[in-house]
Amino acid sequence: MKKIKIYSLLAVGLLFASCTNDLETQPKFDLTLEELLIRDPNAMEGLLSRMYSTFALSSVSGPGDSDIAGANAGESPFIRGLVNLNDFTADGMKNRWGDNGLDQLTTTTGWNSNNKFFKYVYDRIYYTIPQTTNLILILKNKVEVPNEDQYISELRFLRALSYYYLIDFFGKGPLVNDDTFETLTPLPEASRIELFNFVESELKDIEAKIAPSNTYGRANQAVVEMLLAKLYLNAEVYTGTARYNDAATYAAKVIASGKYQLESNFIKNFRADNNTSKEIIFPLIADATSSQSFGNTTYIVNGNLNSTTMNLATYGATEGWGGHRATKAWYGLFGSSAAELASTSDTRARLFWTTGHNYEMTDYKEWTDGYPSIKYTNRNTDGTGNVTAFSSTDFPLFRLADTYLIYAECALRGASTATIPQGLTYVNLIRSRANANPLSNISLQNILDERGRELGLEGVRRQDLIRYGRFTGATYLWPWKGGVLNGTSISANYNVFPIPVSALQANPNLKQNPGY
Repeated sequence: MKKIKIYSLLAVGLLFASCTNDLETQPKFDLTLEELLIRDPNAMEGLLSRMYSTFALSSVSGPGDSDIAGANAGESPFIRGLVNLNDFTADGMKNRWGDNGLDQLTTTTGWNSNNKFFKYVYDRIYYTIPQTTNLILILKNKVEVPNEDQYISELRFLRALSYYYLIDFFGKGPLVNDDTFETLTPLPEASRIELFNFVESELKDIEAKIAPSNTYGRANQAVVEMLLAKLYLNAEVYTGTARYNDAATYAAKVIASGKYQLESNFIKNFRADNNTSKEIIFPLIADATSSQSFGNTTYIVNGNLNSTTMNLATYGATEGWGGHRATKAWYGLFGSSAAELASTSDTRARLFWTTGHNYEMTDYKEWTDGYPSIKYTNRNTDGTGNVTAFSSTDFPLFRLADTYLIYAECALRGASTATIPQGLTYVNLIRSRANANPLSNISLQNILDERGRELGLEGVRRQDLIRYGRFTGATYLWPWKGGVLNGTSISANYNVFPIPVSALQANPNLKQNPGY
């Protein structure tokens, strides 16, 4: 990011650039970022969009390229990594491909520092952190552009979001910030608590500085507050100190903002027109033309389809990859048998493909064992839309239903800033939307189960199970946990992933997580 090649004005200005001829021409000249912004302060819009795109695309040069050196362009985008690490490692979803490294995740066995999927996520995090930091420093110290404080706040949010996932997945790493960015020697290892404190301080500082409203797909005040709620919700895991009062406070702030409301139709949050959803707080943008990627929701949509037995056009897709299926740990929350699942009134239970498939996942590599999830499709809510090679469905990273469930969980965990009756009201709003019977009271188990029903394939399940003490050990077993049909205990070290060997080699100050 010290220099940028200017190919055309379009290449700088596009929100999420596609693989166009403009990007394939020879560069006209080289500029430092400082020089670029002095010449054209409006270029900051394109540079900021470039930073948002690191969470949605493999590269702005098109779906065949990756920002990560040496990485597979289709396998290395952030959303694909989020699903691999937080959904396939947990109880609800499994993959049958048996790829090098992916099989370890889906069976929670044999995790090691050479697994490429750990490396892709780690490298993506440490691609975004220094890039955003460099831009922050240029704006603070070297150039002035219109709306500068807002740009800096958004860049700081994106950096904090990257660190949030570093904290959750790996538990430690070098702290690259405004003070350490220019350091020429390898940075020291920062602990989980140190990283937590940095993210907390950054988010609390920008909360009052970032705009209350913003363009779709960009961070605003409620987005910052939602990330704080999620950070505090898991604080006991990350730091050893519970922060449920704070989590409830920030969840309540998001709700009280009045900017978001539950969509009356649940599935609108997972359709190609979900950019009009009133419920999504922060999306990662996908578009079949202008933001193509094999690793955004294309991975989720196509991965759950099979051209042999399913009509791909129904889901707006041109390919079915036949890889992903849910297990009874997910759809079993709606019914303990195929007959019960078919008879429930809960509309979320209809979002599994059951025809020709078995309720039991006797063999996780057998396509017909388990039910593919058709929660996401590339069609509009009313069924219209084009059939395209890439998905136009945005990934709902944060949405209001999650906020409601955070509030309810915190109330049950004793937060003084939340009440159980209000939490019950929020849970029943979610259930009512899904045509599920209302609950007369709630427990922590109710909340975990409702999170499973509501938030499956949204990149939170492993995190939830860890917070509940259900991920490692033998307290809770699910199909193929530990590589065994009916599940078996796994070691507590699996609560964090191993630091990739490439990171250890690059920075001798880093130490491997215990147990790996």
